[in-house]
Amino acid sequence: MDYKITRWQQELAEAFSDVETLCRHLQIDPESLPLLPNFKSFPLRVPRGFVDCMEPGNPDDPLLKQVLPLREELRHYPGYKHDPVGDLNAVATPGVIHKYRGRVLLVATGACAVHCRYCFRRNFPYGELQLSIQKLQQAFAYIESRPEISEVILSGGDPLLVNDDKLGHLLARLGGIAHLKRIRVHSRVPVVLPSRITPLLMDKLLETGKPIVLVLHANHPKELSAEVGSICAQLRQHGITLLNQSVLLKGINDDGETLCRLSEQLFAHGVLPYYLHLLDHASGTGHFAVDEARAKQIVQHMHCNLPGYLVPKLVEEQAGAAHKLPVC
Repeated sequence: MDYKITRWQQELAEAFSDVETLCRHLQIDPESLPLLPNFKSFPLRVPRGFVDCMEPGNPDDPLLKQVLPLREELRHYPGYKHDPVGDLNAVATPGVIHKYRGRVLLVATGACAVHCRYCFRRNFPYGELQLSIQKLQQAFAYIESRPEISEVILSGGDPLLVNDDKLGHLLARLGGIAHLKRIRVHSRVPVVLPSRITPLLMDKLLETGKPIVLVLHANHPKELSAEVGSICAQLRQHGITLLNQSVLLKGINDDGETLCRLSEQLFAHGVLPYYLHLLDHASGTGHFAVDEARAKQIVQHMHCNLPGYLVPKLVEEQAGAAHKLPVC
């Protein structure tokens, strides 16, 4: 078997993991920032291609603010906790989260290409749910035994960081489950590490024989580089449905004009806006929160300036709810 390092694996290995090195690269004095002194449990990780979309010398760059560990993460916010959306109570078998009727989430990996500071799973115990061969068989058995499940959502971490052989095996097994109507993949990789979307990967997605829905995660129009646009075009040519979900983040994308530009650029790349999430109340993320009243104003601005199909649904997730809850 050929284990030659591919371009995307090399780029992932070369991702920034040191705050001072990142700041120097961006011509920003780290001493001028309220950086988090110790963040080993959730360290910095950001691919260089994503950093190239940031503005040098600007500590308020909206992409930088998504990844930079700040002391504000240590502040306690009432109601914020390690498992804000009730994932752990919904674990049906290791690796399988079954919250909603007709669909389950399969946690393929705990690894991500980028560590977003607002992540709702930043405290998730991935090690306890790691899919060994035996546990993976148990996960498949759970899905196979429940004909009411029509959709499996591959998540993580980021499922597209799984190597081609393992991902191909996983997809082939899911493709063989007759009662599954489609496979959905939630991934930030096409945006932050587009080189991962290789012809081989796209072929493995198609080999399932099931319709594939790929839900991207872009929060700001600056994230949509020319390479991201090219990758989206290739995915569409392979017949893969592309959607996008964003998180509403204070000081990053909490204004209507920014989100209108994001929707327009997404559509230009063949991606439909899907969800705009209110922040999940995960410990360490409270400084990103936008209040509901402001969120509704932003969405109203979008409705006044865009066709309806370019306005994402404003939603929030509540632990134990039967579905994501519409905010307006």
